[in-house]
Amino acid sequence: MRPHPLLPLLLAGLALLFLILFIQLGIIRLVLDKLGLSADGAFSLLLLFLLGSLVNLPLVRVRAEAPAESDIPRRRGLLPWPQRPFTGETLIAINLGGALGPLLLSIYLFLNSGIGPLPVVLGVAVTSFISYHFSRPVPGLGIAMPVLIAPLAAALVAILLDPAHSAPLAYISGTLGVLIGADILRLKDIRKLGVPLAAIGGAGTFDGIFITGIVAVLLA
Repeated sequence: MRPHPLLPLLLAGLALLFLILFIQLGIIRLVLDKLGLSADGAFSLLLLFLLGSLVNLPLVRVRAEAPAESDIPRRRGLLPWPQRPFTGETLIAINLGGALGPLLLSIYLFLNSGIGPLPVVLGVAVTSFISYHFSRPVPGLGIAMPVLIAPLAAALVAILLDPAHSAPLAYISGTLGVLIGADILRLKDIRKLGVPLAAIGGAGTFDGIFITGIVAVLLA
């Protein structure tokens, strides 16, 4: 997605607003209990995820093609699409809050929740396959995917594979499945999108990963 200077801050602000609303409704508390995390520690971690979503760590630049004007979706909504110019190159980066944060939390849950390695491998593999199948490259914007597909798939797979540890397994399968299936496996499409920045776990997929983690745990 073409990053406008204010868009990441706006997304983080909206996500923080939803987080506060979730806390008021007791939803986050339920998620934390199911994952076995303390309220203070988990809230700090989620806040770091939101702040980290503003940080993209650059990896490599690749030459890319500009999409045909007719292939770019029309702009809709109150805010215009960001206007950072495309110069024939795409910077591939990794988002601190949308990729590294969920990865570290998934590793922590795997090491401390008693899940076996086989359910984790199968859960991530199945959710990655589904995320890849339902994600689509959108010229001029990035990778798009229906928001509820991944959490539904992750929750169902977790319940079937390991009912006793379904909540942490759903989080791991959902977040890593989206990262792998909708981001990493879609890197081959980056050269044809015509975007100046493609951040793994950033922009359009950060909210997808954030929502996937919460919804998958609630459903598991």
